[in-house]
Amino acid sequence: MALNLEHRAKDAFLDDEFDLAVDLYTQALDMDPNNADLFADRAQANIKLQNYTEAVADANRAIELNPSMPKAYLRKGAACMKLEEYQTAKAALEAGLTVTPGDSRFSRLIEECDKLIAEETLGLTKTVMPGTPQSIVSSSTTNVNVNETDASSKPDVASQPEDLIPRKPKYRHDYYNSPTEVVLTIFAKGVPKNNVLIDFGEQILSVTISIPGDEIYHFQPRLFGKIIPDKCRYLVLPSIIEIHLAKAEAVTWPSLEFRKDKAPLQRTHSTGTNLKPK
Repeated sequence: MALNLEHRAKDAFLDDEFDLAVDLYTQALDMDPNNADLFADRAQANIKLQNYTEAVADANRAIELNPSMPKAYLRKGAACMKLEEYQTAKAALEAGLTVTPGDSRFSRLIEECDKLIAEETLGLTKTVMPGTPQSIVSSSTTNVNVNETDASSKPDVASQPEDLIPRKPKYRHDYYNSPTEVVLTIFAKGVPKNNVLIDFGEQILSVTISIPGDEIYHFQPRLFGKIIPDKCRYLVLPSIIEIHLAKAEAVTWPSLEFRKDKAPLQRTHSTGTNLKPK
């Protein structure tokens, strides 16, 4: 049955029916939840729908299940580039290149990442004012069109709704700002540490809680601002999961997730915190 759904999903994708393809892949995954190919293919359908955060989550799961799958790294890299997560994209593409050395798709996109990173760095340098700490300088971003060459070359259609709310999440979360970080608390009581997987990108947070016999919890927001992945950390405590997101800029986040209609507040200089419940 799962195989039949997969075939129907592929046909829907080729017919540019990307919403239907995602739905069919999801049904297939309900029957075969450890199928890396299904996750990787749903990632590509999500890319076509401009659901880039979901695509990254699917690609991450595919890589976790099958670390030797080139298309999973390729799709993660493509989705991260769309999210302007160029460093994260480059890391994924470089990992994919080690799996399939000499693949020109990876080499081409890595070169494009290098170019975009350089442009972003140049834009950052231009904004530096005398006496301004580098840690609070606003960075500029550059849009990029990424077309994966191993899939349909038809243009992207349909847009993801700005505030897509599927169903009530299993775990509640709150967050608050400090001058240097955002502290996110997920209220997940009695979750073993080994069942928690958290991945940090430049502006993506991916949280997965997998309890045997229970529905897998995924939380993959595109964050309001950029973070420094290497400085981020988390703690799994008896009643909560506490996630510390190191800000790339010392500005107050008016929301946890990115929203076009919200502008950052003034740079934070005090040592106090601003409580901002979700």
